[in-house]
Amino acid sequence: MIQLNFFREKEKINPTACVFTGHRHLDADFSLKKLKKHIEAVIKDGVTEFYNGMALGFDLIAAQTVLSLKKKYPSVKLIACIPCKDQDKYFSIEDKRLYHELLEKADERILISENYHKGCMLQRNRYMADKSDIMIAYCNKPTGGTAYTVKYFQKIHPDSKILFI
Repeated sequence: MIQLNFFREKEKINPTACVFTGHRHLDADFSLKKLKKHIEAVIKDGVTEFYNGMALGFDLIAAQTVLSLKKKYPSVKLIACIPCKDQDKYFSIEDKRLYHELLEKADERILISENYHKGCMLQRNRYMADKSDIMIAYCNKPTGGTAYTVKYFQKIHPDSKILFI
């Protein structure tokens, strides 16, 4: 009698896309060195696409870090996911300059909504989480948009890795 093994080990899928989520205000515990280390580690694991919401704080720092690593890893792509055309409406002059410089250097720009509406930021965050296999997060509060995005990612990708800064 031949026995068939119907139980196979779950196939390991190499991640190809990573989403960033983090706070606008960075505390003293934030580590740029740790962020760069996490980004390089996921690149070495096969990640080539980085989805970024282009918000102040963590997002813009993560975008700068990805772009700085493109020389070393030319296959890496920064995908800027913009919730609405006037996302930078309340940015300072300096932050607007950085925002537009990073948008210009992004490999792809995805506009979620023409105009601001309640929920467009969360819509952007869900879009990025849906497209990604892994997350790099700077989350030190149990509530707010960043915490929501972490929980959403955990819900839709229960077996995926989240690297915390």
